[in-house]
Amino acid sequence: KKQIEKLMTPPAPHMVGDGFRVHNFFPGPYGEMKRMSPFFMMDYNAKIEFPPSEHPRGVGVHPHRGFETFTYLIDGQFQHQDSHGGGGTILEGGTQYMTAGGGVLHIETPPEHLVESGGLFHGVQLWINLPKSKKWLDPQYQDLQGEDSAIVTSSDGGALLRILAGELDGHRGPGIS
Repeated sequence: KKQIEKLMTPPAPHMVGDGFRVHNFFPGPYGEMKRMSPFFMMDYNAKIEFPPSEHPRGVGVHPHRGFETFTYLIDGQFQHQDSHGGGGTILEGGTQYMTAGGGVLHIETPPEHLVESGGLFHGVQLWINLPKSKKWLDPQYQDLQGEDSAIVTSSDGGALLRILAGELDGHRGPGIS
């Protein structure tokens, strides 16, 4: 049984690209990074209502290598396109796995219609360090919509859990694991 080691107060947000207001929950001080492995970054995109705009939002083309990202969208819509043909649109309750492996260029944006109309955006992205033996894997991409994942209740009926990847109490999530 694991115990809570530390409660963290959200740090002040900063903008990533043109449109993602991000709280970086970790990394913290460099000495703590080793303890966080295999997770080395978690960005929380606090709920924000974007006004209508004529200008693109999101993060333009940028590189990644040697890790994978897992994005969970709570509210809104999110598009991904990468240099290896991966991509799609995830909706509320959906997830996106991108294994950068040996290297990938990608772009992350809300769909154009959402930029033009304005709308809600809220999600979290976890960056996961790949083991040394997998750092040069071919890039891969998987998106799953909310209805693709298993939803189970806690034994007391007080909580709903969405199984995104791995297994819990005999229920398996569809995500890459």
